[in-house]
Amino acid sequence: MTTPDLLDSSYYGPLFRLLGDMDADIAGLYAEAGIDGVRTRFVGPIIELSRSGPLTIKGLAERRQVSHSAMSQTVAAMRKAGLVEAAADSDGRARRVQLTARSREIVPFLQAEWRATEATVLALDAELPYPIMRVVADIRAALATRPFARRLRDHL
Repeated sequence: MTTPDLLDSSYYGPLFRLLGDMDADIAGLYAEAGIDGVRTRFVGPIIELSRSGPLTIKGLAERRQVSHSAMSQTVAAMRKAGLVEAAADSDGRARRVQLTARSREIVPFLQAEWRATEATVLALDAELPYPIMRVVADIRAALATRPFARRLRDHL
């Protein structure tokens, strides 16, 4: 019996597709509401800026718990979509971004969607025999004892 070629598999593929499908359903709400140019990854930063006021990319990344690089790319895409702009008090050392008038108008809808999404996933999680966040915690605990990078290198 031959061992299957792992190039023919994608073990986490179903998880990525599930998350992608859920993300597409959320994006569908924006389309139904006539909100163009807003990606689901923009919503957290938009809500954060609506609550905190202008922030640097570093500050926004820290609050959203993502890398500076990821937030820089997100802010660049948000700027291109007309959702953020340089804050009036920005200088060359600490450039801050703020919401545009357009994004301030849609904040109430985005906050309602965020709350609805959280309520939906919490209710869905309650239907499961093993809550997904427990799986995430268990994976993180296993990776704390032996990091993913080490495991990956061991398989190379």
